[in-house]
Amino acid sequence: MEAPALEPPSYEALQAENLALRAENAVLCRQVADLTAKLDEIGAKLEAALAEIERLKRSGKRQATPFSKGEHKSDPQRPGRKPREGPFRFRTAPAPEAISGPVVPVPVTAVACPRCGGTLEAAGSETVWVTELPPQPRPVTKAFQVGICRCQGCGRQVRGEHPEVAPDQTGATAHRLGRRALATGHLLHYGIGLPVRRVPSVLRLLCGLEVTQGALTRDALRRTAGNVGTAYYGLRQALAAARAVNTDDTGWKVGGEPAWLMTFDTPEMVVYQVRRRHRNEEVREVIPGDWAGVLGCDRGKSYDARELAGVRQQKCLGHILHNLSEVLERKRFRARWFAAKLKELLRTALALWWRWHEGDREGFEGVRAVLVRRITEHLRDRRLRDPDNQRLLNELGLHHDRGNLLRFLDEPEHVAPTNNAAERALRGAVIARKVSQCSKNDPGAEAFGAFTSVVRTLAKRRCEDPVTALAEIFSTGIVRAP
Repeated sequence: MEAPALEPPSYEALQAENLALRAENAVLCRQVADLTAKLDEIGAKLEAALAEIERLKRSGKRQATPFSKGEHKSDPQRPGRKPREGPFRFRTAPAPEAISGPVVPVPVTAVACPRCGGTLEAAGSETVWVTELPPQPRPVTKAFQVGICRCQGCGRQVRGEHPEVAPDQTGATAHRLGRRALATGHLLHYGIGLPVRRVPSVLRLLCGLEVTQGALTRDALRRTAGNVGTAYYGLRQALAAARAVNTDDTGWKVGGEPAWLMTFDTPEMVVYQVRRRHRNEEVREVIPGDWAGVLGCDRGKSYDARELAGVRQQKCLGHILHNLSEVLERKRFRARWFAAKLKELLRTALALWWRWHEGDREGFEGVRAVLVRRITEHLRDRRLRDPDNQRLLNELGLHHDRGNLLRFLDEPEHVAPTNNAAERALRGAVIARKVSQCSKNDPGAEAFGAFTSVVRTLAKRRCEDPVTALAEIFSTGIVRAP
């Protein structure tokens, strides 16, 4: 039996099928285009990731410039002072008593003008100066004939005493370095930041003095337990009389274990301390809970402890403005309003403080009152929709209620709005951390805190002869007032 013949499709059916296939093809073409674009994007990201992996591999190895950012400026600035930026001064002429010898005459030896051959006649003279290092000085070595007596009753030896001779300077330790020599070595290390392993080379180069790294380290530990430690304790006690102290901290290590380096800075002194932990207990070692001054600090939890609730504080406005900028980068539309408005108000308060210090104090109290009222209104307790803005309101509102946000406008003469002074006090220690790997043990950490506090305090007080001043501290244990 034959199968029935299939009827050919009609024109309308073929046309409908053609339209359906065209639509499906268009959809597939769009999908292929989207997938191709995504593949290109993935390929670009993969290439960037591979390049970053390769860069990290290279940076993990020893490099000639390990701290370089890897970016080259097409138009770098010229070195030196820029036009119209700061005063320009030539090297000043030395004082008459600073000139070490008679004036050396420098006559004109030419008999005729070197350009045209004309006759020369006297037209005056000009004094010029050249400051030079003298030839390498030789260390001064003194010999002391120490008398010794023996008690006829108990047989005890009694030795002669001299200010420059230590009581235990005998036998194998009979030859020692003087206070000025050791003070110079400690200033190079704790004051300038030279690694202690390099100090002997510098002393040998400058003055032919022979000393070892171990001798400098042992002397630092011994003096920290003696008069330098006494001077250090005196500086810590003197902070109680300061009207304002700025404090900050950074990471440190003691024997390879994590620790904290803290600094307490005033215009006349600076105190450092290294501790294994950073809690309110470590802060209260220097700043007691009943202290009457103002503590400038960041918003760390250690400073907000209940034990320090009675200490008036000024939270760093620089950190707060930075946090507000970070929040604004993530927000859009109405969610930006809270942080943007608060940032504007705090910048206005900061500008008002600068105006006061520049001498423009007219109407200061009135503007301050308006600013305080507007910031109080902006930080009033309420519910915000955005969680980041709510977090800022809760934290900054609490600090404002305690008076820790605008205290620099209440006492503009003594209180700074930022914690920049303490951060600058830490810069030298941060450099020392990179080149010395911090402290090997607790006595070394204590020596670092004591010597750095004493030496940096002498620098703050603009001591003209720090070597003599430090040598005097070795004897007296007192840091002289400025």
